[in-house]
Amino acid sequence: MKQALPLAGIRVLELGSNVSGPYGTWILAALGADVVKVERPDGGDDARGWGPPFWRGVATVFQTINRDKTSITIDFKDPKALASLRRRIASDTDVVLQNLRPGVADGLGLGAKAMTEENPRLIYCNLWAFGAKGPLAGRPGFDALMQAFGGIMAVTGEEGQAPVRAGISVVDMGTGMWSAIGILAALNRRHSSGRGGVVDTSLYETALGWTAYYNADVQVTGDTPQRHGSGVRGIMPYQAYDCADGYLVVAASNDRLFQNLARELQHADWLEDPRFADNAARSSHREDLNALLMPIFKAETRTHWQERLDRAGVPNAPIQHAGEVVAHPQTQALGILQDTGHGVALTGLPMSFDGERPPLRNIAPDLEE
Repeated sequence: MKQALPLAGIRVLELGSNVSGPYGTWILAALGADVVKVERPDGGDDARGWGPPFWRGVATVFQTINRDKTSITIDFKDPKALASLRRRIASDTDVVLQNLRPGVADGLGLGAKAMTEENPRLIYCNLWAFGAKGPLAGRPGFDALMQAFGGIMAVTGEEGQAPVRAGISVVDMGTGMWSAIGILAALNRRHSSGRGGVVDTSLYETALGWTAYYNADVQVTGDTPQRHGSGVRGIMPYQAYDCADGYLVVAASNDRLFQNLARELQHADWLEDPRFADNAARSSHREDLNALLMPIFKAETRTHWQERLDRAGVPNAPIQHAGEVVAHPQTQALGILQDTGHGVALTGLPMSFDGERPPLRNIAPDLEE
C-alpha cells in the first residue's frame, strides 16, 4: 500500500499568474497539497496564452506548471464573490500564495495582514517583484527584468557581445521554489506553535541569491565580473569545446583532473608550464590554455572525446537539445517524464520519497475546472 503524499490534506489557494507563483504552488501540489488556482473569468492566467506551442488549446508553459491543481474564477469587482473568497481563506485554507501586482491583494481585502488576523493558523506567502520593502517595493517585475537588474545578464553570454537572457525562467522558477521552501518551513513551525505567519519572497532577492558569489567577488576585487560564455569564473578548463560534430562540455575542475586531461591529450608538458600550474594560474591564463585546447577538440567528434575523457576520468557532457534530453535512456530510466495519457509526458517533481516520485495526479485544469 502506497503512503500518502507528504502534503496530503493541506489546502492551498493560489492568487497568482504567469510563472513564479504557479511554479511554487505546483511544487506544493506535486507533494500532495490540494491547490485551488484562482483566476480571472476573462481568460484566466495570462500564461494560458503564452504560445505557441499550444497543447489541448493552452500554452505548454501553462500546462507544465499548473498540473495537479484545480481552478476557480473570481470576478474581483464583485463584492459578493470577494466576500465568499475571504470566508474560504478564513475558514478552510492552510496556505495562500499570491503574486499579484504590489498593493492589489491589500486593496481587495485579501492581503496578508487582514487574512492572518482572521485565520491565525494561515500561512500567507507574498511573492513580490522587488521585495516587501525599499524604494522599489511598489514596482512590478518579470523574469527578464530581474535577470537584468539583478546582475545575471551581466555575467551571461560572451564577452563583447549583446546581453543574453538565460534560456529558462531561472528567476521566476527559482522564486517559486523559495516560496515553497518558505511555506514548508512555516508549516513545520506551525506544528509546534499552532500559528501560521507571513512568508515574503521576491524575484529580485532570488536574482541576488543566484549571483551571490559575484556579489562577494566585486567587493573583494573591485572589478566588474566578466562573461565567460559556457565557462565559469574561477575554474579552468570548465566550458564547452567545439568538436567536429558539435559541442562537448569538459569539466576539469581541479588540478588532479587537469593532470588527467593533459596526459590523455598527450601534453604532459603543460604540467610543467607555470601558466597552468594550478587552477588559479589556469584561470588567469584562460585564453592561452583555450588556444591550445580548441584545435585539439575540433579535430575529432564528440563521441571520440567522450570515450577518451571517460577513460581518463575527466567529467564531460555533450550539449543536447530538448529532443535528445527527452529521448535519452538516463531520462527515461528516472521516470521523471510522467505520461498524461494524452500523447505528452510532463516533467515531474525532481525528487523521490523512499524511491517513489510523486505521481502525476491530473493535467492542468481548464478554466473553472
